[in-house]
Amino acid sequence: MKCQQCSRPATFHITELTDNGVLELHLCQEHAAEYLVQAESASQPQPQSSFGGALAQHFQISQTGEELARLDEHACPICGITFYEFRQQGRLGCPHDYVAFAEELEPLLVSIHGDSRHVGKRPKKHTGSTGDRAMLIRLRRELQAAVEREAYEEASELRDRIRALEGTKREQGQSGEERP
Repeated sequence: MKCQQCSRPATFHITELTDNGVLELHLCQEHAAEYLVQAESASQPQPQSSFGGALAQHFQISQTGEELARLDEHACPICGITFYEFRQQGRLGCPHDYVAFAEELEPLLVSIHGDSRHVGKRPKKHTGSTGDRAMLIRLRRELQAAVEREAYEEASELRDRIRALEGTKREQGQSGEERP
């Protein structure tokens, strides 16, 4: 999608609820920075009166370009998703991403949900920790890489580790309690 102000690719997709209805903007980095500066200055009397104002506070406009370029290169060591991919898709790749991108996600979660900690219901068959799931994702990725390198002995060891972890998770799910 192209920027509404120029022909560069739109990297910011902003939706604001106004008195006149929904306002959708698709802007490049430069025009988004200008828009957010305007939104920030317009919202000075009423802090966070718009999403643009909240976003401007979280990504300090003077450093947006350099900061986003640095952040976009940051990748999760488990699933490999970059912060740029998260911004484009709006989805994280694995549970470990909340740890890998904690500094960037916390202000965003607080501004959207009002808190950074989940206090609601959990699935009845919730088993294992996010650490176990992250380990499985990492092992599966290593297994795939080992097969591609034709390192079959390493691949068989990884396969056995994955099966052992999955077996432990199944046992925990059947008994309804976690084992050490």
